[in-house]
Amino acid sequence: MNDINDLNNPGRRELMRQAGAVALGGLAASAAPGVSGAALAQGATKSALGARLQGVQHFGLTVQNMDRAYESYTQVLGGTEIMRDGDFQGEIIHNTLLLTEELGAKDRHVNPRTLGVPDLRGGAQRLDVRFIQFDNVVIELLQYRDSSQPQGSGDSFAPPNEHTSPAFPRSMHICFYISDDVDFNQFVRDLETESAKRGMSNVKANRIIASRSEQERLNAPLSSMTNRITSGQSDGWTLIYAKGPEGEQLEFVQVRGHAKRVFDGAIDARRQLAGATRG
Repeated sequence: MNDINDLNNPGRRELMRQAGAVALGGLAASAAPGVSGAALAQGATKSALGARLQGVQHFGLTVQNMDRAYESYTQVLGGTEIMRDGDFQGEIIHNTLLLTEELGAKDRHVNPRTLGVPDLRGGAQRLDVRFIQFDNVVIELLQYRDSSQPQGSGDSFAPPNEHTSPAFPRSMHICFYISDDVDFNQFVRDLETESAKRGMSNVKANRIIASRSEQERLNAPLSSMTNRITSGQSDGWTLIYAKGPEGEQLEFVQVRGHAKRVFDGAIDARRQLAGATRG
């Protein structure tokens, strides 16, 4: 499939719609703690565009090594592949994905390739994608590769972004729920252990205590792998940040108590509003 028109296949659109429909349940994770369900509903009524949305369809992650990322999100974290496609190239797909970056390079009077803009238009580079389903969200893995490279494990077109700190503006992260009955600390340790078994020693979780070296981080007690918030609007929120196999920012959370009531109330209010609007 060599053109974006392939994405207009009705059967494929329906598959993607069904895969993304469950993302509605994840909308609660986008509401700010402390915002009541009523306030959320009131805000939604003021947005003509928001009334036309069905929710978040997926989160995308551009990877350096497709096979490695796929293994991590399926075999380590347990996602299920929905579909894969690839070898996308051509004028329409190039403009659809890269026109703004290309125009920016021209405004700066530099070769777009030097700014990481691949040549999908001429076919020198190709795009491959895989969609991974979790309970309440879909993650899309994307790889831009030279046309001479094989799909999956081939070298990527551009180097990875070295600035992976979550403090940088434009940085994004993927957040996963951990089941309420799971030991959070043990999950974090097992995440690192299972990743290391597969050669992904770069999958690292933070600790809540300072470490002066990588060895100190690894030797930190099990209890240091969980940040439990027990006061304020976020009471009941448990979290830790970790780096994924591509250097991407991940977050793992449990949401209980007051925080859970806030988010549950917000999503219930939004669903009621959506039902009333469509009715």
